[in-house]
Amino acid sequence: MVEVKAVSDRKGIRTFVEYPQKLYAGNPNYVPDLIASRMEDFDREKNPAFEYCDAQCFLAYRDGKVVGRIAAIHNTKANQKFGKNYLTLSSIDFIDDDEVVDALFQEAFKWGKEKHGCTHAHGPLGFSDMDPEGMLIDGFDRRGLFYTYYNYPYYAEQMQRAGFAKEVDWVECRVTIPQERIPRLQKISNEVLRRRKLHIVELRSPEKPIRQLAEDVFNLWNETYKVLFGVVPMTRRQVEKYVAEFLPLLNNRTTVFVYNEAEEMVGFGICSPALEEAQRSNKGRMFPFGWIPMLRALKGKNDTVDLLLIGVRPDLQMSGINAIIIDNLHEKMIQNGVKYAETGPMLELNDKVQAQLKSFPHEQHKRRRCWVRDI
Repeated sequence: MVEVKAVSDRKGIRTFVEYPQKLYAGNPNYVPDLIASRMEDFDREKNPAFEYCDAQCFLAYRDGKVVGRIAAIHNTKANQKFGKNYLTLSSIDFIDDDEVVDALFQEAFKWGKEKHGCTHAHGPLGFSDMDPEGMLIDGFDRRGLFYTYYNYPYYAEQMQRAGFAKEVDWVECRVTIPQERIPRLQKISNEVLRRRKLHIVELRSPEKPIRQLAEDVFNLWNETYKVLFGVVPMTRRQVEKYVAEFLPLLNNRTTVFVYNEAEEMVGFGICSPALEEAQRSNKGRMFPFGWIPMLRALKGKNDTVDLLLIGVRPDLQMSGINAIIIDNLHEKMIQNGVKYAETGPMLELNDKVQAQLKSFPHEQHKRRRCWVRDI
């Protein structure tokens, strides 16, 4: 018999967050979440998204053992923007068992319908577009990234059996970095910098404090990403939250910030040295000593980077600023011995972001899906 329990206390949320480490124990492609960060996501005092969201975590038990989890989120701002009353499903994990899967979904659906009148459910998504999104449906033999979900192949079969269908897909690519700069990109970059009177601000430059750079990134992110699937502009408190989370990842070797004469940010590119091995090593725990492998990964030599964010101000997106970002990131990668780059999830219909890869050898090696069904 399967019993599903709603959990909201700190002990229950920790069990909820740590469950995947037991489910994927021994799987070389699973990368654990940072436990403290994920616990804060469900803390109403620490996650500003609760200003317009409600959420409930559920754990499935059989014979006293956790066999699945799911989070149900009601995002008022997203539903208002898109004109739908959807229940957002997040952190979906379960053993390959029909009874477990059905029990989890039934409890989540019940919460969404009875408390918020939801008519449909979709996911996996998060509180915001900065959270992990999409269920892996291809690329199970590739290591996950430190900020994406990993799951077993049977998940997709269970989702289909439970009545879900595709809403949207994301794709991910592995890029091989040429060890010489690309003349065409250099030429465009130099010309656009000159003609538009733009300049590049380096990290820890006296021109801009690092926190100001990070705030400018997320303010521009709000403008740039708001047209994409499921994206709701972040509030001021959310910007502050993500600035604090991103600051440790910012490294002059893997960032580019472009400003105009008025000292307004018009474009940015942010990568991070690959952190997957470090996060596997510390098992998602930064303390007492988990920060050591993370610091080594951030500061030491690494032949792979994770591509995190790229953005250009909407009114300048066809002006060549993307060439400035890509050319300068490429130069820094060459200087620092980077041979490969892993993209994060890119919406399959987002031609603009995928076009950035055309100048580089790359392989599409993962695909993940947002599922949807009526409830």
